[in-house]
Amino acid sequence: MTRQYERPTDDPPVEFWPTSSIRAALETGDIAIWQRIVVAVKRDPYGRTARQVEEVLQIAAPHGVSRALNAVLERARNHLEANERVEAARHVRLLLERSGLTEPEFASRIGVSRDDLSAYLSAAISPPASLMIRMRRLSDRFAKMRAQRTRGHAREEPADEYRCE
Repeated sequence: MTRQYERPTDDPPVEFWPTSSIRAALETGDIAIWQRIVVAVKRDPYGRTARQVEEVLQIAAPHGVSRALNAVLERARNHLEANERVEAARHVRLLLERSGLTEPEFASRIGVSRDDLSAYLSAAISPPASLMIRMRRLSDRFAKMRAQRTRGHAREEPADEYRCE
């Protein structure tokens, strides 16, 4: 027996619906409501609505829509994780460039292989948080040393417009 979907009277966003409303909405076959749920899941693949959908699908999978919603959850989460790896890779690249070290030097000083650093830079995998902290500290130290050297070097040598380089 299919329960009739009862849309809340004030029609709050899907993210505020109780699990019973999510379950009822998935059982009704109303595509417009499913679309609202899908949008919420895509917006926050590990959020409240996504967790509610997971719970509903595990307990009593509504016929027809369960496979599609499982696929939406999986794709949304994979997409989010890929974007996070790209963001982490961008940050690793920034720390590497800021340090002024070569990739092999940077890898050695943070205690990873060149292949591991390459995997972080290509967004194949994300480095652990502890390693990100180590990278930042190394980058900070070398950036500070370079800045001090540059300031000290500029004071030591007055500008000479006739000097050949």
